[in-house]
Amino acid sequence: MKPGVVGGVFVGVVLLLGCQPLRGADDWPQFRGPNCTGISAGTKPLPVRFSLEENLCWKAKVGDGIGGAVIVAGRVFVSGMTADETVSLFAFDAATGTQLWRRDWRTGPVAEVQKTNSKASATPAADAERVYFYFTTLGLLAVDAQTGADVWQYKMPTPFFVFKWGAGVSPVLYRDLVLFCQDDDLNPAFYAIEKASGLVRWKDERFDMALNYTHPVVCTTDGRDEIVVAGTGLLVGYDPETGKRRWFARVLLFNTKTTPVVHDGVIYLSGQSGGTANSWLAVFDRNEKTGNNDGKLDKAEIQRFFGEQPIPEGFFKSTFDRGDLNHDGFLEGRELDIAFMHPENFVGGDYTPTGNAVGAQYIIAVRGGGTGDVTKTHVLWKHSTKHTDHVVSPLVSDGRMLLVKPGGITTVFETIRGEPLRGPERVGRPGSYFASPVCGDGKIYLAGENGKVTVLKNSAAYEELAVNDTGESIIATPAISEGRLFVRTRTQLMCFGTLNAAAGK
Repeated sequence: MKPGVVGGVFVGVVLLLGCQPLRGADDWPQFRGPNCTGISAGTKPLPVRFSLEENLCWKAKVGDGIGGAVIVAGRVFVSGMTADETVSLFAFDAATGTQLWRRDWRTGPVAEVQKTNSKASATPAADAERVYFYFTTLGLLAVDAQTGADVWQYKMPTPFFVFKWGAGVSPVLYRDLVLFCQDDDLNPAFYAIEKASGLVRWKDERFDMALNYTHPVVCTTDGRDEIVVAGTGLLVGYDPETGKRRWFARVLLFNTKTTPVVHDGVIYLSGQSGGTANSWLAVFDRNEKTGNNDGKLDKAEIQRFFGEQPIPEGFFKSTFDRGDLNHDGFLEGRELDIAFMHPENFVGGDYTPTGNAVGAQYIIAVRGGGTGDVTKTHVLWKHSTKHTDHVVSPLVSDGRMLLVKPGGITTVFETIRGEPLRGPERVGRPGSYFASPVCGDGKIYLAGENGKVTVLKNSAAYEELAVNDTGESIIATPAISEGRLFVRTRTQLMCFGTLNAAAGK
């Protein structure tokens, strides 16, 4: 890697006069902001109506990507693929959109990912001194926040995702540590790395986990911090000093793609999973091009799915061969669970009388703290519901949990008992949702894959205030800082704000 500043060859910035300047310290330092809650503590007015012609402060081209922006100390950072084998990290002045620096890294060949994802999938994390950035073939990097110069690099095993979903987690920050948890299909692990040195403080090998896309959050109970991570079957509370698992609750499903939300010592989570067998059969056996739809799985179906892309050595031995109990070369029924689940954390799918796996959907509240298995003592409630999404994390605010699923369908639950407050209602425009809702200035922003951003009033009625069009697909979760909304579309970063103190109210 070459340290230093790289010119803005790829980036074009449009600056529109009149947006409010950024003067405070309302930072958004990581995925979904403070403690991954999606809630800004800022008090400055945020826009209701915005577009490429209205309330646009600036925009910049930043390459293909789905990782969101982060904002710290008046600087905004975001990443993107700027060539087939080049990933770039950009720094802009958050108020004006002026490019401060750009770093380019050669990635080498990167495994294919499904079209909704991007090879540049991670949201950076940042503090006033450094920016922390992850890429599959590079590992975790730290660069100087002011200049973009190299600080350190920690190489990690390149992850393997048998479903081709690709990477999708981001680093988050806790005191003097960078936390990074990646439960891939080969080397699942949770790392705590020192911000200043890049040295590993501790690491938890998570071989009892299947594929998860969830971020660590901090829960404080009786004055004691815990780092809480969801995963296969288990919600786990870690000792932040040692990385030891203090407690666990057996409340989750085969895989988890949503991130928990912590409020007043309680961890809230929504989840949806199709079960082990159903997931594997859906991707391989029912695949029109590579499967034969016979209700069972063989190695040839997996290999055809990957084509010329190599499957890591040892993958079949550690999974497929373990599950093939009768040695007939096929996996079917519970053999699929046995193959792809750790024997000490067996979270198999539920089965119908005909042997077909069925999934499940839940909302859950778990009180933090405790020691060992807290399933019977700390689970406040757990309810089955048809209204969760497998990607979009919940928004917990003012005693309510708001869920968003495809089609713009929203449901609301109260947080004391998890009882429904409002049945399913459509908001905004129909379409898919991958970005999680964010909230600030009494407004909730829901960004859709169709490029529309719906604005709701953060109240019991969730009144729809506006639907705004950015003109390009949005997968990344927006960011909020100092009266600005930062929207990362598929190829651009857009900054929206009010043109004066009264506008947009």
